Amino acid sequence: MSALGGSTVVGVVGAGAMGSGIAQVALSRGHEVVLADALPGATDRARAALEKGLRRDAEKGRMTSGDADAALGRLRLVAPDEGVAPFASCGLVIEAIVERLDVKQATFRTIEEVVGDDCVLASNTSSLSIASLGAACRRPERVLGVHFFNPAPVLPLVEIVAGVRTDPAVVASARALVDGWGKATVLAADTPGFIVNRVARPFYGEALRMLEEGVADVATIDWAMKTVGGFRMGPFELMDFIGHDVNYLVTESVWTAMYFDPRYRPSLTQKRLLEAGWLGRKAGRGFYDYATGATAPEPHRDETLGTVIFRRTLAMLVNEAADALHLRVASAADLELAMTKGVNYPKGLLAWGNEIGLGKLLEHLEALQFETGEDRYRPSPLLRRMVRNDDRFAV
Repeated sequence: MSALGGSTVVGVVGAGAMGSGIAQVALSRGHEVVLADALPGATDRARAALEKGLRRDAEKGRMTSGDADAALGRLRLVAPDEGVAPFASCGLVIEAIVERLDVKQATFRTIEEVVGDDCVLASNTSSLSIASLGAACRRPERVLGVHFFNPAPVLPLVEIVAGVRTDPAVVASARALVDGWGKATVLAADTPGFIVNRVARPFYGEALRMLEEGVADVATIDWAMKTVGGFRMGPFELMDFIGHDVNYLVTESVWTAMYFDPRYRPSLTQKRLLEAGWLGRKAGRGFYDYATGATAPEPHRDETLGTVIFRRTLAMLVNEAADALHLRVASAADLELAMTKGVNYPKGLLAWGNEIGLGKLLEHLEALQFETGEDRYRPSPLLRRMVRNDDRFAV
């Protein structure tokens, strides 16, 4: 495999918000970009979004207006009836299409028909198996995961994921290229949800569980996580922002892929919102009502209750990070970087656990496990060992 560099022509399949965002990142770093989408009109909408994004960067001094014009000049839009022939010159193709394994596999098989043998095929999947994607290809060694976060031009984190058959040289070359784009890359094992979408599940899951148990209402839980925990958004605000058609399905995907481990079990409460079409902000209704003139519910600003809510969620998050470290999903440094750069957590979870006290968090988990009788709250073996040895995470 040849090394990827600044002269590499980058192909992007999928011109939605994520695909156009990835295209903007590559364009702004001097690459020619081939952008395609099967939906009529999608690439035209993407071009308008790209022009707006690049102009905004110029206005904010991130590039000159001339650079913005030049970037747009390097964009090649592919109409649905053109097929995949325009990707023949690409050294890297990133797919950012629907989160379905069969569709992504078919896309890679089609792309392989026209690209050179040294072209790298990357998936922006958030949770699907890279090994399965590679197995569908003639050259699985060139397939890897390059998972951006939305909006791609703004959020710095990119998860780099190698499949069982991915060539280590491809991983190194892709990571070096994305690092050169000004992104913060982390290496994640090819496990369900990779780092962020695995470790972050309790942020949503425990909030939903506490709502169902009647511990507190939506507004109070959000208030507690922001005011006591220091998170930028509460879990219900964030689920509404992401959209329940995305957030719930990722949870369900991780749960299924993890052999129905109760730690990742989805919530019927969230599923009912999805079924009702209350998808969040984009639908005008989710956990909150976004209609014009709607009154936002007032939280119960009780510091004691807020601390209970926060500590319960944090215990689950730190436990999940500890288990990811225990099972070698990622290094401690990459786990910390992923959660602060990918989802803007106030602190890395391992360091946060050290600060709160690993013994206290273990006691909290054991109490929850005893009270509920659920394996959902089982402490990570690594967390138990750390407490037994009076140790701290090295971060």
